[in-house]
Amino acid sequence: MVDPSFGGATRGLVLLLHGLGGSSEREGLRRMGLSLQAAGFSVWRLNLRGAGPGRPLAPGTYSARCDCDLLPVLERARQRAGSLPLFGVGISLGGTMLLNACLASPGLLDALVCTSSPLDLARCSQQIERPRNRVYQSWLLRRLCAQTLADPFGVSDAERRALQGPDRPRTIRGFDAAITAPRWGYGSVDDYYREASPLPRLLASSAGLPPSLLLHALDDPWVPASGAQVLAQHALPSWEVVLTARGGHNGFHGVGDDPLSCWGDQLVASWLKRQG
Repeated sequence: MVDPSFGGATRGLVLLLHGLGGSSEREGLRRMGLSLQAAGFSVWRLNLRGAGPGRPLAPGTYSARCDCDLLPVLERARQRAGSLPLFGVGISLGGTMLLNACLASPGLLDALVCTSSPLDLARCSQQIERPRNRVYQSWLLRRLCAQTLADPFGVSDAERRALQGPDRPRTIRGFDAAITAPRWGYGSVDDYYREASPLPRLLASSAGLPPSLLLHALDDPWVPASGAQVLAQHALPSWEVVLTARGGHNGFHGVGDDPLSCWGDQLVASWLKRQG
């Protein structure tokens, strides 16, 4: 990490957020961070509550709308950025979290990038449950359950039974119903999906949001492109939506790309340069 307080030349500070089941150490996040640093930005890779090296620092797990965790981080980042621009880049669910935070407290970011980010959680859950995604969902569910059970602060008996008993979750929706929704104060998983999905609030009012880029592939197997397509059709002020035929879920690789980068990362870096 290059810290702007050290006085080195930098275009701005970028807060970089991982997605569901990820951490600051995931390959896609590190790849994006390297591309942004090569473009002249300082980068902070954030571990959300319960993720990666941050696991011993706080109990519990994060959600798609964790403003009480994220807003203090954004305020601290704004302080450390000083006179430099502060940008947010979220990969997958990380972009959803940043967008929710910006809707809750406009003005903290000078620009926002969401890459392959869910805007409608219910539709995303339905997409992940498609037969073609069975292996991926099983892998992700094992990660989420292991991450939850490894909490050094402990889990409740009810949560342990929910995750390890005969009725343990078989889907991401099941995990959210057993763990995420109740932990974050929602009455049901449907309430959670409705209230943590930024698309309806974004369409109702995008006032106060910073210039924003949404990058999404039409062939994303896990997060449907429908939310991005709706935004593109509405042509919201300050929003730029880039839809690509191919790219999968935060893939965006092309022939001849450097192994430590991809054209999607370069697009994000170039777009942020224009915002500075």
